[in-house]
Amino acid sequence: MIAIIFEAHGTSFDNENNLSSGHFDVELSPLGIKQAKELGERYKNEHFEAIFVSDLQRSYKTAEIAFGNKFPIRKDKRLRECDYGDLTRHPSSEVESLKVKHITKPFPNGESYKDCLKRIKDFLDELRQKYHGRGKNVLIIGHRATQYGLEHWINGIDIKTLLTTPFKWQPGWKYEFDF
Repeated sequence: MIAIIFEAHGTSFDNENNLSSGHFDVELSPLGIKQAKELGERYKNEHFEAIFVSDLQRSYKTAEIAFGNKFPIRKDKRLRECDYGDLTRHPSSEVESLKVKHITKPFPNGESYKDCLKRIKDFLDELRQKYHGRGKNVLIIGHRATQYGLEHWINGIDIKTLLTTPFKWQPGWKYEFDF
């Protein structure tokens, strides 16, 4: 069994401006930096085998601010947000309204949510191979597409349901998997 805690990255400047960043490498805002510090405080008594983050700075800087060198921080581009292609940095309301149309059909010059799910599945398969049976805890700091993949592959929730359920932040989502 592997225990996973998922945390969303800290608030970015695009989040504050209601823009859908996708693969755009936007910085954390001052609020996001504060949230990252709070994340570290929340888990100050926990031990993680590793912290996995996307290679986008809003994800990995959240981990670096929260934990410094306390745990290994491993960047993995498979944990990125969905690539919205030509809609990158468009208003979030515009992108949100189109997500269901892009479950299997890629965003123009981007990717589909099916593509995102495949990336997360590949990541989970590798995680299972490296940590299976060791009873290890890992932390993943990522994006909504990252969480969609965890919910889909671990809890069996279909992607359409995930895309149509309003996102509600909380301090960590816990998953256990043994497959």
